[in-house]
Amino acid sequence: MTKNALHFGAGNIGRGFIGALLSDSGYHVTFADVVEGLIKALNEHGEYVITILDVAPEEPTKKITNVSGVLSSDPAALTAAILESEIITTAVGPNVLRIISRSLAAGITDRRKAGKEYLNIIACENMTGASTHLKGEILKHLPNSEDQEYLEKYVGFPNCAVDRIVPPFTPPADGNILSVGVEAFFEWIVEEPAFKGPRPEIHGMKLTNNLVAYVQRKLFTLNCGHATTAYLGYLKKYKTVDETLKDPAIEETVYGVMKESGDALCKKHGFSPEEHAKYIEKIMNRFRNPYIKDDVARVGREPLRKLGPADRLVGPAKMADEYGLPKKNLLKAIAACLLYDNSEDKQSVQLKKDIQEKGLEEVVEDVLGFKKGSEESALVLQAYKELKG
Repeated sequence: MTKNALHFGAGNIGRGFIGALLSDSGYHVTFADVVEGLIKALNEHGEYVITILDVAPEEPTKKITNVSGVLSSDPAALTAAILESEIITTAVGPNVLRIISRSLAAGITDRRKAGKEYLNIIACENMTGASTHLKGEILKHLPNSEDQEYLEKYVGFPNCAVDRIVPPFTPPADGNILSVGVEAFFEWIVEEPAFKGPRPEIHGMKLTNNLVAYVQRKLFTLNCGHATTAYLGYLKKYKTVDETLKDPAIEETVYGVMKESGDALCKKHGFSPEEHAKYIEKIMNRFRNPYIKDDVARVGREPLRKLGPADRLVGPAKMADEYGLPKKNLLKAIAACLLYDNSEDKQSVQLKKDIQEKGLEEVVEDVLGFKKGSEESALVLQAYKELKG
């Protein structure tokens, strides 16, 4: 009997990470997306190739088969896919979860009417509690008490932590636009207690009872270091992450940022300092990978979101403060983010406008939550002035 999975988001991350793991685990994977070209290619080819971007990969390429696509704008086809799926995953970006929630709600209603049982929906986004957030959005479209009771009994929303760098990739000249390049490393850690019904057996999916620790470890280490590299590199007009880290001063700051966040994480969650040091070194080597041409403008996009109070820069700074630990490098990274000036990024344009109209100190308080006159505010303002030159 065929196992069916539905994955929202047929972009590089969807095809190169979660969708690929599902296919590799024996699922027929239906990708849902708004891009007609991708959906057409999925249905024409039914397969694609992943290239592992590493110095000496064990398996240089991997063929992903048993895939198809539906347009997110086709409600009948999308509802049919939801009806037949055992697991639904997303890689669409946190802001799109609200948009797909209406379709998921309609599909859940149809599942109840058809007598279907267990379904698990996992939002694989760089957002703490993404699946729980998606559940809340779906419930807004389920006013019927029968649907609400059905959802609580049969539909699980396990939160997760995801980690794999999937940079822009130029496919080989074989006519298949679906080919994608990814780094060898990946991590998909999922909250076991939140599953409903039997646990799915998916290659590469690790179950845990303490997801918050792993979510914060990834967000406050990898995402924090990645963003810091991007913002400092952008200021010096470097193009890619690996190029940026050839600058010794930036490399030192990026390492310092992850050391500061790591000390706080070890205090809060009990990670072994020795193991966490190895984790940081592994991340630094991933950033240095010459085969992953990760554009700093791409990594740095949406700075306002990344300056959120629980996100990758301010979050670890506040955690370090909670334990009375150093945070100088983290505050410098925040200042670099405030200086991200990209006319093609709406949030960057808005951030620059806010600083010009309100003043930097006001923005530091409003956006970061650092009170005027506080030590944190003063250090961010000082670092901003030094970086601006």
